[in-house]
Amino acid sequence: MPERHEKVVGKKINRVDAREKVSGRAKFAADVSFDRQVNCALVIAKKAHGVLKSIDASSAKKIPGVEGVFTWRDVPGENQLGDVIKDMPCLVKEGERVRFYGDVVAVVAASSKKIAEEAADLVNVEIEELKPVLTIEEAIKDEIVIHGKSNVGVSRRIRKGNASKYFENSEHIFEGDFYAHYQEQAYMETQGVIVVPDIDYGFTVYGTMQCPYYVQGAVSNVLGIPMSRVRVIQTETGGAFGGKEDIPSYVASYAAIVANNLRRPAKLIYSREIDIQTTSKRHPIKSHYKVALEGKKIKAMTIEAYMDMGAYATLTPIVIFRTLVHAAGAYEIENVDVDVYAVYTNKVPPGAFRGFGSPQVLFAVESMLDDIAVQMGFDPMEFREINTLRPGSRTSTDHLLVNSVGAPETLSRVKKASKWKELVKETEEFNKSSEEVKRGVGLSHIFYGVSLGAGGQALDKSGAHVLIDRDGSVEVRIGGTEMGQGAKTVISIIAAEELGQSMDKIVVHQPDTAFVPDSGPTVASRTTIYSGNAVKSACASLRERLASVFCELTGCRLSSVRFEDGCVYGENENKLSFDEVVEHAYKKNVKLFETGWYETPKLKFDMDNGIGEAYVTYSYASQVVQVEVDLATGYSKVIKAFTAHDVGRSVNPEGVVGQIQGGFAQGMGYAIFEDMKQKDGKIISDNFNTYIIPTVHELPKELVIDVVEDPFPEGPYGAKGIGEPSLMPVPGAVANAISMAIGKRVRRIPVTPEYVLQLLENGSSLQE
Repeated sequence: MPERHEKVVGKKINRVDAREKVSGRAKFAADVSFDRQVNCALVIAKKAHGVLKSIDASSAKKIPGVEGVFTWRDVPGENQLGDVIKDMPCLVKEGERVRFYGDVVAVVAASSKKIAEEAADLVNVEIEELKPVLTIEEAIKDEIVIHGKSNVGVSRRIRKGNASKYFENSEHIFEGDFYAHYQEQAYMETQGVIVVPDIDYGFTVYGTMQCPYYVQGAVSNVLGIPMSRVRVIQTETGGAFGGKEDIPSYVASYAAIVANNLRRPAKLIYSREIDIQTTSKRHPIKSHYKVALEGKKIKAMTIEAYMDMGAYATLTPIVIFRTLVHAAGAYEIENVDVDVYAVYTNKVPPGAFRGFGSPQVLFAVESMLDDIAVQMGFDPMEFREINTLRPGSRTSTDHLLVNSVGAPETLSRVKKASKWKELVKETEEFNKSSEEVKRGVGLSHIFYGVSLGAGGQALDKSGAHVLIDRDGSVEVRIGGTEMGQGAKTVISIIAAEELGQSMDKIVVHQPDTAFVPDSGPTVASRTTIYSGNAVKSACASLRERLASVFCELTGCRLSSVRFEDGCVYGENENKLSFDEVVEHAYKKNVKLFETGWYETPKLKFDMDNGIGEAYVTYSYASQVVQVEVDLATGYSKVIKAFTAHDVGRSVNPEGVVGQIQGGFAQGMGYAIFEDMKQKDGKIISDNFNTYIIPTVHELPKELVIDVVEDPFPEGPYGAKGIGEPSLMPVPGAVANAISMAIGKRVRRIPVTPEYVLQLLENGSSLQE
């Protein structure tokens, strides 16, 4: 085959699912209904810690329209949930402990959602209260143990070089404590599933989700039936951000219990309040940093971090690995000690959220580096340029970086785009003449491990199925999910690039476990690499078969054949439409369906000491922001932002820009707006009246986006990932900018007005 030049990859393409979504034709979980369907509502414990004494559903059952109230006694299989550690009851039994306010005790089924929710409120749940553990500090004491023998449920460490020895002989040592709070995913569509008894498969689950295979396993386990009797089809998903990784497994299990007992379709759509009260968040993390310098070079760093994993482990054992690897930041440091601990508390269990344990510590390390730069009189940009990872560097886990290391370039790009020194000088001049409002400039520089890495290698694979129909249209099925990030568009582009067929004749179907093998979760910015490579492989095989048919028809040499623009071309101006070649292939009984499979080589990693190849590759980003702070109210706003991301290759440039814009907004929300408040273990900011997220009006008018393309050889056309890295530099950059504006070091996020005023009144200055 001749050398191919990309015709679709990297070009401006309309999003393939846009028309259905903007017109309202797309079907989300709430839009799907079946005959004889019942609607479900949850009965939750509403106590942070206690012993469940009794469940009285007699009043609820009297309401007209109620079809049943189901408890643990109605679970035919195993009454346990958890994709990593099964430490969560599906439905809490009498005599067992309630461990957080959102523990589920029963499921009500009724003829309407309204009746089901009214009946759920009438179920009387008697709980003997126990003293709860509500802080990381209380958990560490182990005076009240939530699970097992200790509240420290998971721990990981890195031991690279000899940090303690280096500190003994270092002249310049710096220390700092930081805290990153909860963040709610705030997806537009709440959790929702419909479980339908199905004569072919046992049960078919329709729902909003990221991981259909997780759901398949959970429903199989709770119902006590083989996985082959559970089929999962993803409906359109209105946002997820990690919040629909493991949680839909739980939601589907509750609905499946109802469907199994009534032998009727069961629909469970969460209210916003139930969603926020009971589902995962970003982990709060407290961290302590200690750094030693030699000149302007970081020579040693030690980190001790504690993450609040709430009442149950959920995905924490995987999240903590990413926290561990990213804690020392995007820097080359010879001596690194990291200790990360996850502790149980009687609060909502956090789980996956865009960045997956990284933004918390990246905010901390970026704040630490800025603090050092201020104290030493360094230019923060130059300080990072000296210490950044580059080709030939070794990460904090001693992973040698050979290719696709765009970190120096991202720093160079934002330095140029922001006119760094001029912007800092301009900001300082503004502050000299402004009394009530101050401005600040902040910088952040991050890296991000693409894939699930050494901590999740068993899940790092993906399958695909590609079928060419007789009319030349192409059907693609993948195990990765579309949740708003643009996966279907990227996969369509890859299929179009490989087959040369027009984009409008390619359809990427909704994920369906009956057609594609377990392809791992749609997380960790892995879809483009894994599902993309699987589709690319399948299409390449199909292209070769069609090329042979074309050569038989035209007499062209195989090496001259090329596919593009919906046609097949050969030498001597031979040309047939793609559809014509397909029609001839069908007449010749040529196989026109193919499967693709992709997995990365196994990584070598020492889990005991945190040393080795942590991820298959890394994305990099740098960001400069300018903020304005009202000293009277403490309110901060971002007025300018410049960001550069190394994505390997932009398969869909419009999608990349969209991801960066959305990630910036979400990261800005984490940095200054989103303050989740709790009282006695209950989340009291449980809707968008009280939990504030930014809108388009809060975004800076000037948001300059630059994309660095340093290709990753294993990625399709060199692509890496952008979904999660888009958020990750924002909290550190914003916090550092606010620190400059108010002259006090920000040590926690979100940087609320109340916190700013507290710092202005009591906080230490940047020079102290």
